[in-house]
Amino acid sequence: MEGSHDSYLASTSLRGNISRWRTSSVGAFSKSLREEDDEEALKWAALEKLPTYNRLRKGLLTTSRGEAFEVDVSNLGLQQRQRLINKLVKVTEVDNEKFLLKLKSRIDRVGIDLPKVEVRYEHLNVEGEAYLASKALPSFTKFYTTVFEDIFNYLGILPSRKKHLTILKDVSGIIKPGRMTLLLGPPASGKTTLLLALAGKLDSSLKVSGRVTYNGHDMGEFVPERTAAYISQHDNHIGEMTVRETLAFSARCQGVGSRYELLTELARRENEAGIKPDPDIDVYMKAIATEGQEANVITDYYLKVLGLEVCADTMVGDEMIRGISGGERKRVTTGEMMVGPALALFMDEISTGLDSSTTFQIVNCLKQHVHINSGTAVISLLQPAPETYDLFDDIILLSDGQIVYQGPRELVLEFFESMGFKCPKRKGVADFLQEVTSRKDQKQYWTHKEKPYRFVTVEEFAEAFQSFHVGQKISDELRTPFDKSKSHRAALTTEVYGAGKRELLKTCISRELLLMKRNSFVYIFKLTQISSVALAFMTLFLRTKMHKHSLTDGGIYAGALFFATAMVMFNGLAEISMTIAKLPVFYKQRDFRFFPPWAYAIPSWILKIPISFLEVAVWVFLTYYVIGCDPNAGRFFKQYLLFLAVNQMASALFRLIAATGRSMVVANTFEDIKKWWKWAYWCSPMSYAQNAIVANEFLGYSWKKFTPNSYESIGVQVLKSRGFFAHAYWYWLGLGALFGFILLFNLGFTMAITFLNQLEKPRAVITEESESNKQDNRIRGTVQLSARGESGEDISGRNSSSKSLILTEAQGSHPKKRGMILPFEPHSLTFDEVVYSVDMPQEMKLQGVLEDKLVLLNGLSGAFRPGVLTALMGVSGAGKTTLMDVLSGRKTGGYITGNITISGYPKKQETFARISGYCEQNDIHSPFVTVYESLLYSAWLRLPPEVDSETRKMFIEEVMELVELKPLIQSLVGLPGVSGLSTEQRKRLTIAVELVANPSIIFMDEPTSGLDARAAAIVMRTVRNTVDTGRTVVCTIHQPGIDIFDAFDELFLMKRGGQEIYVGPLGRHSCQLISYFEAIPGVEKIKDGYNPATWMLEVTASSQEVALGVDFNDIFRCSELYRRNKALIEELSKPTPGSKDLYFPTQYSQSAFTQFMACLWKQHWSYWRNPQYTAVRFFFTAFIAVLLGSLFWDMGSKTLKEPRSV
Repeated sequence: MEGSHDSYLASTSLRGNISRWRTSSVGAFSKSLREEDDEEALKWAALEKLPTYNRLRKGLLTTSRGEAFEVDVSNLGLQQRQRLINKLVKVTEVDNEKFLLKLKSRIDRVGIDLPKVEVRYEHLNVEGEAYLASKALPSFTKFYTTVFEDIFNYLGILPSRKKHLTILKDVSGIIKPGRMTLLLGPPASGKTTLLLALAGKLDSSLKVSGRVTYNGHDMGEFVPERTAAYISQHDNHIGEMTVRETLAFSARCQGVGSRYELLTELARRENEAGIKPDPDIDVYMKAIATEGQEANVITDYYLKVLGLEVCADTMVGDEMIRGISGGERKRVTTGEMMVGPALALFMDEISTGLDSSTTFQIVNCLKQHVHINSGTAVISLLQPAPETYDLFDDIILLSDGQIVYQGPRELVLEFFESMGFKCPKRKGVADFLQEVTSRKDQKQYWTHKEKPYRFVTVEEFAEAFQSFHVGQKISDELRTPFDKSKSHRAALTTEVYGAGKRELLKTCISRELLLMKRNSFVYIFKLTQISSVALAFMTLFLRTKMHKHSLTDGGIYAGALFFATAMVMFNGLAEISMTIAKLPVFYKQRDFRFFPPWAYAIPSWILKIPISFLEVAVWVFLTYYVIGCDPNAGRFFKQYLLFLAVNQMASALFRLIAATGRSMVVANTFEDIKKWWKWAYWCSPMSYAQNAIVANEFLGYSWKKFTPNSYESIGVQVLKSRGFFAHAYWYWLGLGALFGFILLFNLGFTMAITFLNQLEKPRAVITEESESNKQDNRIRGTVQLSARGESGEDISGRNSSSKSLILTEAQGSHPKKRGMILPFEPHSLTFDEVVYSVDMPQEMKLQGVLEDKLVLLNGLSGAFRPGVLTALMGVSGAGKTTLMDVLSGRKTGGYITGNITISGYPKKQETFARISGYCEQNDIHSPFVTVYESLLYSAWLRLPPEVDSETRKMFIEEVMELVELKPLIQSLVGLPGVSGLSTEQRKRLTIAVELVANPSIIFMDEPTSGLDARAAAIVMRTVRNTVDTGRTVVCTIHQPGIDIFDAFDELFLMKRGGQEIYVGPLGRHSCQLISYFEAIPGVEKIKDGYNPATWMLEVTASSQEVALGVDFNDIFRCSELYRRNKALIEELSKPTPGSKDLYFPTQYSQSAFTQFMACLWKQHWSYWRNPQYTAVRFFFTAFIAVLLGSLFWDMGSKTLKEPRSV
């Protein structure tokens, strides 16, 4: 067993570590047995005598003083869990591997085999259909023509205008357990599709052929959603829940898998062998194997491993709620699936928004898990740093839907060298692999200078790999079927859900209660709203003005009762928006088999009933006697019961509408009667409610008055004149019907969320660029980053050769300087001792924090100058984005102190906004306009009125060429992850939208986040060229490669707590930065060829501060660099002679009329291209018009005098 385990380890050094740990651990274990005190021995003996079930729920937890006490592992408190995790994994980078080895050693000691999963995919083809981008633009008319076109296509009358799209083409391979596999490939190469195919989550609309097996078993023989975990690149969470609550809910839903069976067998064998385990390890294993815990130890473990402890009790947040940072949200997405028992992990771009150091730590922890526990992992990364790349065992290189290489990482360069391509020395291998198949980048890597270069296609690479010895070995292995008898019985999950039905229902109930508490404002507002309307209603229908003497009086009461019924009903309208807001997260969790849909639907209904009791009580208690309804107490409570049924029916109806409409637009678009509409009357719950409410009132004692010449009471006459039923049993009939509708609508809601999927599914669009690339064999020009402007002056004092990055050199000439030709005034920005704090979150106060304010930025000082490109860096959560938000004036809450100046004058937000631009980390754009229209709108409103339309158009075209958006000029922006532009195209559009405003100071929040190496280089070339025009540019950046990091002039480095630890120039090849940190005693020297950006983050990590016993902030504040920085701030904080403070005669660049025309133009296209809004509303308008026309057919030609006809 031990030998087989070691065969999966990545290196002999890891094997050595295991054997050394095992040797020492046995000795330590024997010694502990000899020296243990009698009291602890007695406690262990008492535990061993307990029945198996009780024994597996009890453990001994040691205190910091070494005292052991018995605990119930199913009921560990927060402090007990945190104390346990801190003992086992004090410092993640150091202790996590030791901890995992202890767990594995305990299992190996008694000879238990862990389950493993080998994933094979053979001749896998995935195909789909897509429109060309220019023909995919939606519109009001195209919506209806497409409906008829689809019908004719189905009947074979018209050919389809969609183009066939091959996403994966005959790919085959093996993912082996115990090995880390890195999936690489340029954008649109099919990486996400391959991961989805391996995880069994491909969309049903795609045409799939081939075979994917787990341990030789086809997908239909087990539940792939629970055997494997797919971690999406899109972060989709409920914003009102904290990080800890999100992971804890996921852990409860996914259950413990086979952990309990493993622990039972482990305890039995240890008992037979007389082995006493490590108490802390024992408590941990028992805790993670116990079902039904609201907060499991495994949640705290992954909070620690993923670096989420600092924000564990902070809300995740969304567009409307302030929450955690983008990098932290990405880690929550990863942790949400890792807390489960899945054995195979398929992770899609998990490093987006993370700095290289954090990415390295997370991937390293995954590597330790995979190697030690023989897990299966395929991880897709966009820009892996060299040290992160080296953590992987195998590489899958995908391009144009074909596998170019799959095999050991050590042999990938050998394969490409056999093809005539070599990776340069100062080039990351991962970047090289993603560029070597690109038509635009391939030539620079050609090594056979004596031979003429010819572009090698992806097909040629794929064919050559089949002849390469690694490819032949994989083909041979695939020809030998997997022996199913060797598959561990616990490897493949056959249970659909991870916990019992009762436990899943309890879990969903507890979450719904939590969300109701967090959304208490909504319910308080609804209560206030119905109270306010009730007060107005009381004054309008005051009983002193309400009489009961005639049919007219009865008509007024009938109207009042109808209004009351409608009011009670529509007070539940908020259910639509609240349900739709949670649907995306629900669909994700439903598809991951977290819970059955009914377990989600029942709490949504049952837990809202007490609120209905309260809302209806407020209305009835306030209005019933005040407006003069029948004073009988029985009828009072009957009205209360009926309105309660109406309110519950309405809530169920609105939830059903939300679940079927699945968007706010569709959901919000949604009595004398002709014979053909009688059925609709009986289908309406409001008809039953109205009949019941008027029967309850008008058959009461106060309406039993008679008019002359009538043998019927006034109440009965009113009912008949209005077309209602004058029988008392109609109250109970209506009430029964309403309860029936409550059950029907809630059942319909359950069915809708069970069988319907998201309204907007991700769909592909073929750009004209993609089409032209199929015929275009030309190689485009260079992508260059240069630090020198046209004037030749070196701003940072570095050699120009250190700042050039040539990604592709086809023609041997430099590109012509383009764009940014409009005049502007350069400005510097300084800030001195800036402190930003917010009120202490209530969750942290409950944890015992005494301070009133939480400091996010702690005394930061710096200067950003024209022509200098500054990198703002730090680990995730250090406060980089917060600092930019404070400097740019985007923080509207909290407390800000310190001095901020613009070219020596105090910063005024109203003028600063006119000369600055801000590229957000989240690419937010109007989805229903094209790329060109987005830029035109920004330039139209933000450029000075002196710029005429022709100049503006030329400027926009130059900016588009600068950021390589020309091929996408007519492409729809679309919604992220659903339609339109890809992530990297959207990122370039974000930058272009700010560039067309011609700003003097530009803030860019992670401009390369979510981009592959080449796209990142294109973006940084854009940024560099922008700086060279004399603008002030500040970028936060997480994972810069060596080349990209060299493009920056200065660095502002932060650590957690919002403190600065380096502010100054980088120097040639970052020499000044390296010299500064290497001068600190104990800091590890940088290795030759190592990325300075990664090294810098590693040596300044909080764990290194603890190990060295230093505070890098204190060291910086005592340095010469700090004094230089202060002197520079003082110099730039004084206005230059002859300068003037910023002044603009108007608040906005354009006049009110121009703003109106621009907004009208944009709204026109937004409505026209949103058929979900316009076409659906038009259809419903036409339908209602036909309905009303048929209801009141020929009514105008009749002159009936009865009140009913009037």
